[in-house]
Amino acid sequence: MSFFIAGAGGVGREALDAAIAAGAAVDAFLDDTLAGGKVRGLPVLRPTEAGPGAAYLIGIAAPAARARLAELLDQLGLTAATLVHPRAVIAPETRIADGCLVLANAHVSSSITVGPHAQVHYNATVGHDAVLDARVTVYPGANISGNVHLCADATVGSNAVVLQGLTVGEGAFVGAGAVVTRDVPAGQVVVGSPARPLPPCDR
Repeated sequence: MSFFIAGAGGVGREALDAAIAAGAAVDAFLDDTLAGGKVRGLPVLRPTEAGPGAAYLIGIAAPAARARLAELLDQLGLTAATLVHPRAVIAPETRIADGCLVLANAHVSSSITVGPHAQVHYNATVGHDAVLDARVTVYPGANISGNVHLCADATVGSNAVVLQGLTVGEGAFVGAGAVVTRDVPAGQVVVGSPARPLPPCDR
């Protein structure tokens, strides 16, 4: 079966690294902007050039772009695949949905649910019984404590910490290095330690 990585930018190239480490052959990147060229020796095609029956993994950080591309590629008859770097740890009783990307040295602990097209980047940790909904992004070095709920399209920045039992709402963004000590409402951007809402004029 053919296998494509959607997105030939930074996350897409990191996804290729994971595929190489896992022994998974990648046929091409899918990227409208870079179509017709080559990246890391692989051809870059438009998403609409990918044939039905192939597998795909979206290597793009932005949740909205992941949602758009997943809908398009599903409609074209492709199937979402999950890619886990062999140096990542996935503990027992953890369920990872189709389309997820887990990079090197990530530690996804026991009894966790990871929704479709979520990403856990390198050196990030996710504690027991956490729930990551669709298209969640956990950036490098972030620490998600146990029983945390990251709602759909939420992003946790590099080296940020979300403390035990909290909820980060749909589409919320936790800035790099922030320490989340209370629930974050949907759509809110929080920064600092302890994390506080970022004023709209600073976004």
